[in-house]
Amino acid sequence: MNLIVDIGNTLVKLAVFDGGRIVAQRCVERLHPSMLGELLEGRRAAKAVVASTRGEADDVIETVRPYADYLLEFTSQTPVPVANAYHTPETLGRDRLAAAVGATVLYPGRNVLIVDFGTAVTIDLVTADNTFRGGCISPGMKTRFRALHDYTACLPLCGPTESEELQGLTTEEAIRLGVMNSLTFEIEGYMARMEKKIDDLCVIFTGGDAKYFAKRIKNTIFANCNLVFCGLDRILEYNASEEHLD
Repeated sequence: MNLIVDIGNTLVKLAVFDGGRIVAQRCVERLHPSMLGELLEGRRAAKAVVASTRGEADDVIETVRPYADYLLEFTSQTPVPVANAYHTPETLGRDRLAAAVGATVLYPGRNVLIVDFGTAVTIDLVTADNTFRGGCISPGMKTRFRALHDYTACLPLCGPTESEELQGLTTEEAIRLGVMNSLTFEIEGYMARMEKKIDDLCVIFTGGDAKYFAKRIKNTIFANCNLVFCGLDRILEYNASEEHLD
């Protein structure tokens, strides 16, 4: 049984894997030891991994340590089962690299474009030769809504809409449609250009806000909100088994 702890920009995401499948998961703002005991149902994990996009995670590591026989902190120095073409690997978000590894597990031998809808939207390419090729980062949906409210005098704080209209007839409608449509058109345009460059491209949507865009974007895509969990579990197994030393 493996325990996965993914510390994102706004939330801490937890998952338990057993036999390569997620059997329990939880999402919290702050991690408390009692949560781990509940998630593991009083048992002890054979292996655990802690990954953080916020930087140092020493306090979380010490919280997790009593609950696992083997503990891995996923850092920029951690061996991974993919090649990395990124020029500054020390600045690469752990979630982006974990998602890339997850893509190679779920779609081996494929060219995969990963669109992760979170605090930021990241669009990354993993090629069929198991190489992370980088990508781009832009503000996420909630970040765009928040920016319009915080950096203007009068615009209200709004949230997502299912409407696919192009024009809003109130200020709130205009904000909702502006954010949703701009992200939709951004992703559709990026996908279209990449599909012209890359043969047999598989597109995966992941992240907490992916559900808002899976229906809006008409291209053939796969949605998997557990892609980062899947990648972290593979990285954990890769290091615990010392497979990288072979």
